Amino acid sequence: MHPKEATAAGRAPEAAAAEIYAQCLAALRETDRDRYLACLLAPAEKRGALAALYAFNAEIARVRDVVHEPLPGEIRLQWWRDTLEGNAAAGEAGANPLAAGLLRCIAEHRLPVAVLTDMIEARIFDLYDDPMPDRAALEGYAGETASALIQLASLVLDPQGAAQSATTAGHAGVAQAIAGMLLLLPIHRRRGQVYIPGDLLAATGLDAAALIAGRDRERTSRAVEAFAGLGREHLKKAEAAGGIAPANRAAFLPVALARHVFARAERAGADALEHTLLPAQWRRQWWMWKTLRTGRF
Repeated sequence: MHPKEATAAGRAPEAAAAEIYAQCLAALRETDRDRYLACLLAPAEKRGALAALYAFNAEIARVRDVVHEPLPGEIRLQWWRDTLEGNAAAGEAGANPLAAGLLRCIAEHRLPVAVLTDMIEARIFDLYDDPMPDRAALEGYAGETASALIQLASLVLDPQGAAQSATTAGHAGVAQAIAGMLLLLPIHRRRGQVYIPGDLLAATGLDAAALIAGRDRERTSRAVEAFAGLGREHLKKAEAAGGIAPANRAAFLPVALARHVFARAERAGADALEHTLLPAQWRRQWWMWKTLRTGRF
């Protein structure tokens, strides 16, 4: 082989990987702007792998948005499970740039497949309208989704320092998940979904049906405030746990929004059922940049 041909052949796999990761980043820009911004703030050499991981998360998180019935949603989630476990039809994963990017990310960074399949399993809850029964169920759901994603991102960024941030990731993920649920309250209400735990609702004199109806404004406000308070509690525990290696700060950047969402929810009360709490994009980017610099939420 001519030396120039050998060099080109050596570059070909790298070029293919770069193209796949670029497609993942482009998809992420459309499906999860905050984690897209977090990728841009991460080290350049880790950006592609993070984009693939986050694009996968966005894809399974939005299944409810693109299906009208639970069964097609379960089929979509099963396809991802089959892909991760090597049971997808030959060529299917390679033809899907998000799947190809995720598989490359897993291979490059030795990510535990079982954690990813648990994320998929947890997302089945989103396809149905069963209310979140209690705080333990909520924390379990958030642990298998948001917390797991933070820890996987830490393994991509700095595997040696990932273990020391596991406790912080657990609580930070629950806080982030609650903030996300508060942001999505109007959408969830229209669908008939309730993520505020049943025991927390009961403590404020409501049940899932009463929350969706939204007629008791005072009790609804108390429920929203209590849910934000639960998020604050986990954020405080995350801060107390400490232990984020500087190289892993980028994995925690989306958590920087949580405190501000809680404050907006507490001010909005029952209005959070009808109006978005989402801060302006420039504010969100500023908060993430500050977390990257300081390691504080």
